[in-house]
Amino acid sequence: MASSSSLSPPKVPKELYFINREKVLNSLRQHLTETSRPLHGFVLLQGGEEQTRYCTDHLELFRQESYFAYLFGVIEPGFYGAIDIATGKSILFAPRLPPDYAVWLGKIKPLSYFQEKYMVNMVYYTDEIVGVLQGHHKEPGKPLLFLLHGLNTDSNNFSKPAQFEGMEKFETELNTLHPILSECRVFKSDHELALIQFANDISSEAHVEVMKKTRVGMKEYQMESMFLHHTYMYGGCRHCSYTCICATGENSAVLHYGHVAAPNDRTFEDGDMALLDMGAEYQFYGSDITCSFPVNGKFTSDQSLIYNAVLKAHNAVINAMKPGVCWVDMHKLAEKIILESLKKGGVMVGNVDEMMAARLGAVFMPHGLGHFLGIDTHDPGGYPKGTERSKEPGLKSLRTVRELQERMVITVEPGCYFIDALLVPAMENESTSKFFNHEVIGRFKDFGGVRIESDVLVTANGSKNMTSVPREISDIEAIMAGAPWPSNKTAPSNS
Repeated sequence: MASSSSLSPPKVPKELYFINREKVLNSLRQHLTETSRPLHGFVLLQGGEEQTRYCTDHLELFRQESYFAYLFGVIEPGFYGAIDIATGKSILFAPRLPPDYAVWLGKIKPLSYFQEKYMVNMVYYTDEIVGVLQGHHKEPGKPLLFLLHGLNTDSNNFSKPAQFEGMEKFETELNTLHPILSECRVFKSDHELALIQFANDISSEAHVEVMKKTRVGMKEYQMESMFLHHTYMYGGCRHCSYTCICATGENSAVLHYGHVAAPNDRTFEDGDMALLDMGAEYQFYGSDITCSFPVNGKFTSDQSLIYNAVLKAHNAVINAMKPGVCWVDMHKLAEKIILESLKKGGVMVGNVDEMMAARLGAVFMPHGLGHFLGIDTHDPGGYPKGTERSKEPGLKSLRTVRELQERMVITVEPGCYFIDALLVPAMENESTSKFFNHEVIGRFKDFGGVRIESDVLVTANGSKNMTSVPREISDIEAIMAGAPWPSNKTAPSNS
C-alpha cells in the first residue's frame, strides 16, 4: 500500500518574524508609556546552544529556543538578538566560527547572509555585543537591557535570561519582557496560522496513512515510524512537536505513554483500541492531533459507546467556541456530555449534576480539555497575571482558564479513560460509589481509553477546526477497509 501526498512544504515568508518583533515592540512601548517609563533600552534574548550527549562528542539535533525563534526565526545555535526600543531596529549577533568549521560542517556564512535571511537591520559577532549596544545607546548612564525571565506555567520552569561577558556595563530589567512576549505569542498572525495549518495538514494526512496501514499483530512503534516517515518524507518535518504517544489496549489509559520507560513497544492484539497522539512541527510551528480507533478496523458496542461519548463532547465544544467563551466552561461541558453518555450506556447511574458536583468527570478525564498551540505544543500565556489555577480535580490540570479571543489556537482534546488509580478510590468512596454501575464497569477493566484531539482557531464569530482526520465511526471503518480520504464530510467548525 504505497504512500503519497498532495502537499508540499510552504516557504516561510521573511516578514513573519519582522511582524512578530513589531508586535512585541509596540506592546512594550505601550506598557512603558502607561507606566511613565522612557522609551529606550534594548530587548535582548539569547538563543539556544548545541548540546552533546553527556560527555561524548555526539551532538544532539538542535532546536532553537522558542522565544528566540518567535522573534528572529534563527535556526542556527549560538546567536543573540536585540531590538532597540527607541528606533525599532533589530540586531543579530552571530557566533564567530573557527576556520575548522569550514572543513567539518560547511561554508562559513558572511554576516550579510544572516541579515538578508532573517530580515534584520544589522548583524555583528557575539564578541561585539558590548560595543555595539553601547554604541547605539544615546542616553546618559548605562544602557538598559530588558531580559527574558518568567515562569512557564506548564513546566514550572523559568526562562533563562541572556548572559554574556561584560553584562556589568549594563542595567538589566527582568520583570517586564516575559509577560508581554508571552501574551503576544497567544495571538497568531496570518503567517503563523499558515504554518500551523500546514503542520496540521501533513500530520492529518500522516494519521490517515497510519490508520490505513494498521494491522493486528504489529508493534506500537511501527505506527510511530509510519507517522514520522510520512511527515518528514512529504512535509519536510524533521522535528515532532512532542514524543509520539502510540498506545494500544490498556496502555491507552496512560495519558503520556510513549516515554522512555513505556516506549511504544507493545504488540497489539485483535480487539484492542489504539490511541495515537502525534503531531509534526514545521519551521518551529506545531500541531497536536489524537486519533482513536480499533486496530482491527471494526468498533465493538463498548468501543462505540466510549468513542461516541468523547466525539460528542469534542464536537459540542468546537460548536460552542467563540470569543468571550470561558475555557473552564468548555471543560465542564465536555465532562458533562461524557458523563451523560456513560449514564445512557449504563456505566454510570444517578443524577449527572450531582456527579459533576462530586467532580466525577475528573475520574474519567483527569487532564485539561486543551492548551494553547504555536511554537510550543503547550504554548505560553495560559495563566497571565490575575488568573489562578483551580485546586479541584480535573480543573487543576487545565493549562488555561482564560476567555477565548480571536486568533487564539487551542487544542480540543476530551478523553474518557479507565484508570484504576482513579476509578478504584471513587468506587470505594461512600459518597461517590452509588454513581457507578460496578458490574458494567468491570467490562472496561482493560479497555484503556479514548482521546479525540483537534487544533482549533478561534475566529471573529466562532471557530475553525484546523485538523482534518476521520472522526465518525463509519468514516474510520471505511478508511481502514480501504476507502479514500477525505470524504465529502467536513470537520466541525463554528465560523
